[in-house]
Amino acid sequence: MLVFVLNQHGEPLMPCKPRKARHLLDEKKAKIVKRTPFTIQLLYGASGYKQPISLGVDAGTKQIGFSATTSTKVLLEGEVQLRTDIQDLLATRRAMRNARRSRKTRYRQARFLNRKKPKGWLAPSIQHKVDAHLKLIRMIHRLLPIKHLTIEVAQFDIQKIKNPDISGDLYQKGDQLGFWNVREYVFFRDKHMCQHCKGKSKDNILNVHHIESRRTGGDSPDNLITLCETCHHKIHQQKLEHLFQRKSRSLRDASQMTVMRWFIYNAVKEAYPYVKLTYGFLTKNTRIQNGLEKRHAVDARCISGNPLGEAPKVSYLFRQVRANNRQLHK
Repeated sequence: MLVFVLNQHGEPLMPCKPRKARHLLDEKKAKIVKRTPFTIQLLYGASGYKQPISLGVDAGTKQIGFSATTSTKVLLEGEVQLRTDIQDLLATRRAMRNARRSRKTRYRQARFLNRKKPKGWLAPSIQHKVDAHLKLIRMIHRLLPIKHLTIEVAQFDIQKIKNPDISGDLYQKGDQLGFWNVREYVFFRDKHMCQHCKGKSKDNILNVHHIESRRTGGDSPDNLITLCETCHHKIHQQKLEHLFQRKSRSLRDASQMTVMRWFIYNAVKEAYPYVKLTYGFLTKNTRIQNGLEKRHAVDARCISGNPLGEAPKVSYLFRQVRANNRQLHK
């Protein structure tokens, strides 16, 4: 474990061992400014010897890996867990606001499209993840004199993931080509037959059922299934939603990463012009060549350019949590 050190002016220096930090504190030559990671600030002038430190960041939609290394040693390493509840909370807030408006403003017609989104607007769930990357990089720069910064980003071809043989103008001809809406496409895909009873109920009225909640799963065809009205009511009344699974795995993370990557890079570049980009296949190759395990923090160590640095005894885990509850402030 290392103790991070700041000079008199709050600028980062090279970290020291706990024994030396204890002596500085006992002799009143330093003060504690942060508990996690443990950081002290010197109360006297120091020469400020610094080594070149490289920071590697493994960007992600659920977890971020980070590793600050020298040529021989890992100084700071760990992971950050991002929030995944924002979309659900916003959907709940939207439903409550709609209900409140219908109760208190019944005297006027509902308004639509009366707000404009600024240029560069991102959905709140994605904006949080972009901000979390920037917050992490700023925090590490406050602790260590970083000279090199590398971020791993990824670009996903969603159509290629769905259909590996796609090419040419097939990118412009999706599954729903020729259908009026998603509902019509889902009925056609399921052959206008209830996917639960296979027509045994003799109910000719068909409904579209959301496998995951509409608030989190959306209206994509792989989250929809055809049910007759009898089975639809039965499943909701008896809470049998677990009987169905999505037609294919969700591509939400891949879509978000494709959107986030340039927002992260451009925002970081404004503050730290020396930032560089790298890609996952390079990180994987470095990790395999050096026989390292697959973890976000280890990937970040490979991204930093010093995969064989001496591993730290302490690996940090930061978790992003909700700041407050607007209904019941804590």
